[in-house]
Amino acid sequence: MSEGGTRVASGVLALLLAVSLTSCGKDDSNAAGPDRRTPDPSPVGATDSSPTTGTDDPADGVGPRRGALRGADILVFSQDTLTDGMVEQISNLKGVRSVERLSMAQVSIENRAFNIAAVDPATYRNYTPAASAEFQEQWDRVAAGQVSLAPSLSRRLGKKQRLLQLGSGSDAPKVPIGVLNAQQIPQVDAVVDAEVGEALGMKPGNALVVATYPLRSPQSVREPMEKIAGRTASVQILGPDLDTSVQQTAYLVGSVASAVGIFNYTVIGGGRIAPDPSWVAAHIVTRTVPILGSVTCNSLIFPQLEAALREVVARGLADKIHPGEYAGCYYPRFIAGTTKLSNHSFGLALDLNVPGNQRGTVGEMDRSVVQIFESWGFTWGGHWRYTDPMHFEANRIVRPG
Repeated sequence: MSEGGTRVASGVLALLLAVSLTSCGKDDSNAAGPDRRTPDPSPVGATDSSPTTGTDDPADGVGPRRGALRGADILVFSQDTLTDGMVEQISNLKGVRSVERLSMAQVSIENRAFNIAAVDPATYRNYTPAASAEFQEQWDRVAAGQVSLAPSLSRRLGKKQRLLQLGSGSDAPKVPIGVLNAQQIPQVDAVVDAEVGEALGMKPGNALVVATYPLRSPQSVREPMEKIAGRTASVQILGPDLDTSVQQTAYLVGSVASAVGIFNYTVIGGGRIAPDPSWVAAHIVTRTVPILGSVTCNSLIFPQLEAALREVVARGLADKIHPGEYAGCYYPRFIAGTTKLSNHSFGLALDLNVPGNQRGTVGEMDRSVVQIFESWGFTWGGHWRYTDPMHFEANRIVRPG
């Protein structure tokens, strides 16, 4: 990276923490497309007191759309950066019209892992639905360091929310919300530009959007793509629903990323998933802890979980946690009714005193117990916009002294 680029990326990272790749085409034209706006999605600017990433003026953005609209037929999402050779081989497959390189990861927001894409807004826009591709202000705002949110994520936010915290960690960065309800490609919930993605620690160029020719079936090129991308990649046909016939990739960025790593999983029905057995063997263990007894969690959170429970006992609060009402820690599944991974899938969350602490309620959880868990690096779901007072999840890794 050039010295100037380094300064920009460093500035973005510092600013994010303070408040909380190229495309390959076969037949691009250079004709500029129309610059039209649509009333929905609606732009949302940061408040005067909220810092922004990059420039404050979306007019200093990417300029008018150029090139042909492509559509998005296939998403390649790998654990590793896709090499130039892989990208070239995929782009040269018979039936492939063009490809667009990007970075993909997940951020955990209130126990849901949402897919975030870090892109070059000038070229990625051509792969989104036409109304989105032509929505100039959206891409100028992304280029200015703001985030564009698809309906799957924007429905989770308050109407007046101006900043999005990208992760559940206490130090998770916040970025200004540029556009709500923007139509993105399927399976993408949030879009930022490449420099913000770099500041978030996303793996560069580990994903590829593929457009096929209109008369060519995407299924006909998926198998050769899988061979090129390798066994650590997910290659899925894009549609309104998750392509559960192929393996998926879980790649969580943020404060607890070291506890998760990157793994592939298959969907096994009933809202459950089956992570790669080698990942389970390396990360998930069963141990005996105070009060609860035998629990199965991510190995890296046991020191702080045990410390929190020991403090609960030491302060005479053990009777405030009911072992018979404990509902588990590691449970590889989607959030009910969705295809979004729960933090239970990573073994980072546990549910306590379930009967009296149902979702959407204030709950009966003792607030001193809450304070103890928070001091040991856990977030409590009772503070969320849609409360989940039984739920505690690790928001940072804490090593007891």
